[in-house]
Amino acid sequence: MRHLGWVLCLVLLIQQQDFQIQVEAGDGFIRTRGVHFIMNGTPYYANGFNAYWLMYMASDPSQRAKVSTAFREASSCGLTVARTWAFSDGGYRPLQYSPGFYNQQMFKGLDFVVAEARRYGIRLILSLVNNYEIFGGKKQYVNWARSRGQYLSSEDDFFRNPVVKGFYKNHVKTVINRYNKFTGVVYKNDPTIMAWELMNEPRCTSDPSGRTIQAWITEMASFVKSIDGNHLLEAGLEGFYGQTTPWRKRLNPGYNIGTDFIANNRIRGIDFATVHSYPDQWLAGSNEQNQLSFSNNWLGAHIQDAQNILRKPVLLTEFGKSWKDPGFSTYQRDQLFKAVYYQIYSSAKRGGAAAGGLFWQLLTEGMDSFRDGYDIVLSQSPSTANVIAQQSRKLDQIRRMFARNMERWKIPNRSKGIGN
Repeated sequence: MRHLGWVLCLVLLIQQQDFQIQVEAGDGFIRTRGVHFIMNGTPYYANGFNAYWLMYMASDPSQRAKVSTAFREASSCGLTVARTWAFSDGGYRPLQYSPGFYNQQMFKGLDFVVAEARRYGIRLILSLVNNYEIFGGKKQYVNWARSRGQYLSSEDDFFRNPVVKGFYKNHVKTVINRYNKFTGVVYKNDPTIMAWELMNEPRCTSDPSGRTIQAWITEMASFVKSIDGNHLLEAGLEGFYGQTTPWRKRLNPGYNIGTDFIANNRIRGIDFATVHSYPDQWLAGSNEQNQLSFSNNWLGAHIQDAQNILRKPVLLTEFGKSWKDPGFSTYQRDQLFKAVYYQIYSSAKRGGAAAGGLFWQLLTEGMDSFRDGYDIVLSQSPSTANVIAQQSRKLDQIRRMFARNMERWKIPNRSKGIGN
């Protein structure tokens, strides 16, 4: 009984925000209602991780056990969402080796990832292309178009050239309509997939006004929604502010890359906002306290703006601290994680827009070649694993209290489709 007052206050807060709780058909897809994620009629919070390597590793049957181990260890800490790549364009062991032509062994690796995620109760955010050259990215798409007679002067022509955009749309359509050889379910019909991500960290430095990326997201969001009405969609943004909110630009850590957190996330079809946070990179050379202060201000501003301006959930889709930083200690990393998790939980318990956080990155034992400084092997990092597991339990407590009291404070069903 001691929790009833707290839960009732939270329900009333959400009602005031026009949060419409309804019992869905039980199809398991994650949707949005106002500033919250909803699954089967109850709030959904994402404590999760990044593991870009899942498809790559699973494409080799002899290495698939590492994928299973990663999911099992993540699940044991209560982690429920994994963000990973659904791209590898050109180069070594590609998924797409030429526009529209695919390595089926790599695709079967992605099939396995989706199947294993389902087995361990983990939802996936699948990113569809990289901004950077690694794994091909926009540079590979531009080079493919050049080889077909297109005169393109910049990698940023990825966002402008109709031939390149056609290549990208074809890839998106191919992935969304993929028939999973392990589950027998087409990707667009599989609730294991939580969301699609248009691009990992889109940047267009040739047009700092933001118009190019704004137009590209608008076009691609509409395209994705035209072929998949089940899944959520996000743009892959790091969270840098632009011309829409000039008073917020002072928070940017010196970057002007042609994105706009507010304008880009207001686009119809973008269901939730994302933000990344790397104070140890962005404020390299500053002391630990300054980096923590930046992290708190950065995340706090984005939660506030998602709540009051965007009226959409916000997910911290990348954050971490590198053991390569001078003077690094596990204690410092744990303190950063605690600070990030505290802000997310504080927002969630008030009925706010913060929907969760995904650290970069999860590895498992025997993956030394994938270590980038931000890697965490849960079995080898007990203090950090404990911090992560505590956050999972706290967010699950909020979800459970809603689930137990839904019938008592049920709000009339006023259905609203995915997207905005």
